[in-house]
Formats: sequence, structure tokens, C-alpha cells
Amino acid sequence: MKAPHSVCSEPCLSGYRKATILGQPICCFDCVQCSMGEITNVTGTSECMRCPEHLWSDDKREKCIAKTTDFLAFEDSLGLSLTIASIAASYITVSVLGIFVKFHDTPIVRANNQEVSYIVLVSLTLCFLCSLIFIGRPMKINCLVRQTAFGVIFSVCISSVLAKTVTVIIAFNATKPSSKLKRWVGSRWIPCYIVSFSSLLQIIICVIWLCTAAPFPQHNMKSETGKIIIECHEGSTIMFYCMLGYLGFLASTCFIVAFFARNLPDRFNEAKHITFSMLVFISVWLSFIPAYLSTKGKNMVAVEVFAILSSSVALLVCIFIPKCYIILLKPYKNTREKLTGK
Repeated sequence: MKAPHSVCSEPCLSGYRKATILGQPICCFDCVQCSMGEITNVTGTSECMRCPEHLWSDDKREKCIAKTTDFLAFEDSLGLSLTIASIAASYITVSVLGIFVKFHDTPIVRANNQEVSYIVLVSLTLCFLCSLIFIGRPMKINCLVRQTAFGVIFSVCISSVLAKTVTVIIAFNATKPSSKLKRWVGSRWIPCYIVSFSSLLQIIICVIWLCTAAPFPQHNMKSETGKIIIECHEGSTIMFYCMLGYLGFLASTCFIVAFFARNLPDRFNEAKHITFSMLVFISVWLSFIPAYLSTKGKNMVAVEVFAILSSSVALLVCIFIPKCYIILLKPYKNTREKLTGK
């Protein structure tokens, strides 16, 4: 007669633990694989051992292995796509700047303060290029620089657009009889004051941010299982949103000023284009905040890079591409008679 087969005679293999079966004798048990992040490297154990925080269990749950690191790298398809888009957009912006410099004596370039237009184009180029700082392995230097550089460069760009709009308003209102704005027509100081003062406030915010709670690189081991997310901690979340809030204030001010100037003579006035560009700019950044808060890891960084690129493209396309179209393809319209309607 054959002896009865006991479950206890076959202990659980490594990677598994013994789990008692309710209502059955103690010698009856199931072999259950250890949970993720836990291992057993001996047979017949009833408990699994948890891996250290910087390690993770392998597929067989027999040993702890190093967690994979994750960040938005240049080699990733997402990082590579954003890099190509950033470089291509900066190249187009430099080309537009070259067109404006080459045709600097034409009426359409001189019409709306060409020096400020140069500042806008240079700052837009830097906006596209500063997105590259967000891509790659986060380190101390790029964590310190990336958000502050983005905030200051965008402040210069938007304040320059605001200066262009104010210049247009002064130019048209000065034509009214007994207008006190006549002495400001053609003045280069007003745009300088607007750009300098607006940018200085953002610089002060960023300096306070860096001096009190500067951003720093960190290894986030809790957001995603089995991964170490290398990311830049913003240091002070309040200062980060102060920087974004000030950009929103500048963009809103520019939008309101351009909106009220949109009905000035269209042939000479670019306020309609500025109004639309600011509307797109504000829409992009309003949608950025919930998207940024709902993502993790490299996707969070990708969302911000995409917002930087798309809002910069909106400014470039809405303000400068119509002028390039006339300069290159409709040169007969690039005359003082066509612009003034005479």
C-alpha cells in the first residue's frame, strides 16, 4: 500500500512563501509568489524579505536588483523629438531675424519699432533654446538655471511685445489735435523703460527664489514602482508659481492693451496679431497647469517643454510671419503708400 503524499514534503521554492489554508491542517499550505519589491532566496520560508529602497526584486523574486533610472533624455524618442523641434524653431526665428535685418529700411519693418522687434526675435530664439536645458540628466547647475532662465527670457519677450503695443497706441493717439503724447512719438525711452522694468521684477523674483529655496536634483523613488525618477525639485513651489503668475500678469496686461488697440487702422497696426498671439499664449499656459500637476517623471518635464515651444511658436507665427509674407512674397505692398492707405 502506497504511503499518503504530504504537502509538507515539497517546500516552496525560492521566490515563493508558504501561505496557510484556512480550515486545513497546518501541514497544508499554498506556495504564493512574493509581492513586487520582496524576495526569498531560501526554500520553505513563510515570509518574504523586502528589498532596500534603492533596489527592486527581479522577475523571479529571488534577488534584489538596482532600480532603473528615468528622466527625459536626449536619446529617448520623446526627448529627441522635442530637441529637434526646439532647434528647428530657433533656426526659423533666426532666419526671420535675418530677414528683418536685411529689409530694415522697408516701411513694414520700421513701422512698429524695429529695435524692439529685434529684441522680441532674439528673446524668442533664446526661449526655444532654453527648452533644451530641461532635457537631459538633471544636475545641480541645470536645475538652478532652467526655470529662472525660462522665466526671465519670457519676461523680456512678453514685455517687448507690450512695448510694441504701447508704441502703436502712442503713435496713433498722438495724431489727435492738442494731444500730449506728441512729444513721446519716436521716443526710444518708453520701450526701454517698459522692457527694463518688467524684466527687472521677474529677475527679483528669481533671485529671491534662488537665495531662499533654490531648485535641486533629487532621486524620487516613490512616484513609480521599480524606478528611480531623477528630477529637479523646485525648492519652493510658491516661488515657482509666483514666477509663472508674473508671466501670466504680463501676458494678460499685453492682451488687454492690444485688445483695446485692435481697431486702429489695420494696415499700419499689428495689435490684432498681438491680441491673438497673447490669447493663444494664455490658453497654452492655463492648460499647462492641470496637465503639469497630473503627470509624473519625464512626462511632467515634457509637458513644460511643450508649453514653452508652443507658446513661443504662437508669438512667432502670429506677430512676424504675416510681415515676412509681405516682405518676401508681396513686396509691392511693402511701401509707405500701401501701409498708410494713401
